Amino acid sequence: MGVSEAELVLYAIIFVCIFENLFEIYISLRQVNVYKTTNKVPVELKDHMNEETFFKARIYGLDKEQFGIFKSILLDVIVIPLELYCGIISLFWQTSLHIVDKLNFDVNNEILVSCVFVVVIGLYGYVKELPFKVYGTFVLEEKHGFNKQTPGFFVWDQIKGLLLSNILTVLLSAAVVFIVQWGGEYFFIYLWAFAGIISLVLLTIYPIFIAPLFDKYTPLEEGDLRTAIEKLAASLKFPLTKLYVVEGSKRSSHSNAYFYGLWNSKRIVLFDTLLLNKGKKDNTEVKKEDEGKGCTNDEVVAVLGHELGHWKLGHVTKNIVIMQVNLLLLFFVFNYCFKYAPFYEALGFAPGVRPILVGLFIVLTYVMAPYNAILSFALTILSRRFEYQADEFAQKLGYADLLQKALIKLNLDNLGFPVHDWLYSSWNHSHPTLLQRMNRLKVLEAKDKKSQ
Repeated sequence: MGVSEAELVLYAIIFVCIFENLFEIYISLRQVNVYKTTNKVPVELKDHMNEETFFKARIYGLDKEQFGIFKSILLDVIVIPLELYCGIISLFWQTSLHIVDKLNFDVNNEILVSCVFVVVIGLYGYVKELPFKVYGTFVLEEKHGFNKQTPGFFVWDQIKGLLLSNILTVLLSAAVVFIVQWGGEYFFIYLWAFAGIISLVLLTIYPIFIAPLFDKYTPLEEGDLRTAIEKLAASLKFPLTKLYVVEGSKRSSHSNAYFYGLWNSKRIVLFDTLLLNKGKKDNTEVKKEDEGKGCTNDEVVAVLGHELGHWKLGHVTKNIVIMQVNLLLLFFVFNYCFKYAPFYEALGFAPGVRPILVGLFIVLTYVMAPYNAILSFALTILSRRFEYQADEFAQKLGYADLLQKALIKLNLDNLGFPVHDWLYSSWNHSHPTLLQRMNRLKVLEAKDKKSQ
């Protein structure tokens, strides 16, 4: 007896899933080898990184990578293929039908069933990931001094995140199913337009309404730093309207800075962990382990010179355009593939049962997997190019030395390991490594001196 078309599809999906994750694990193992065999501080960092910090960074990186490999083997290589083989997605669909029926609603209403389905499968995925979240936060990050969350904070954070994600997922899923049912032959165009609008809306409302639900945002107080940032923004004609400090230190001691907003209303957000001593002027308020951490005012401005370089050079707009073109292509492929019956039968659905959301999941996750992998790598390369360009922009503003100092400090404060396997870094890092950025800035400075 021959193998059916649905079985071939199932085996192909499982193969793609396992192969892709084994490749990722192989790359991670290369980096693990770097952590285990690199025992000396790079020459470029001899004056900045002592042996103790280098050792801590090496162990931290090794612990994170080994934990990631364990999780990937367990979930991505073993559990998910077994779930696919056993037809767990169709089981969740049947469960959703049962729930809708028990609530005395119409089981033939695919929009309603789909809304229940995404909640059920979302809760299952959350429970599956929760032990790894707990370990990552309260064991791994705690061990290396980065976790600042209490169990109560963590639980409340998870509850808020779960509620919010379910609300958004239900609303978006209902809209997607409706558009596909209503849109006819060219529904993918309407779906693309809807996704584009939603993306822009979320980019606008997330920092204003959603992010403050999880972290405390306060205006940066008047002083030298605020004045310097406003002066920089004005010199670049950056339409700065708000300047915030987010209390990220309640969650983690990792640091960051970013800007957001559309058109002529931009806002800059600084993590308190980015600021020297968390921005506190009274040293008695600073914990001993936080003393001296963070960047000086001039270094923060240099970091923002880099960030605003992304805006000035149009990197944000370019990324939005790429995202929209990619979405159109994905929905176009979905339009021509989602009625292919073996996709659904491969996952355990009865002949003739073809839920729209399941079809979207199959096409975007597995049919387009090779394309997604290639695109992800291409975007990583592009992102690294953008980072170099933003560094050059900051260098032309005169921030080369200060930016290098800031990058080194942030790397030390975050226990970033400065040595990476070339393939691992090329595949995973959206930013060039610390040493690559330092070397590039030195080359740019040398060129400028020669041309003078």
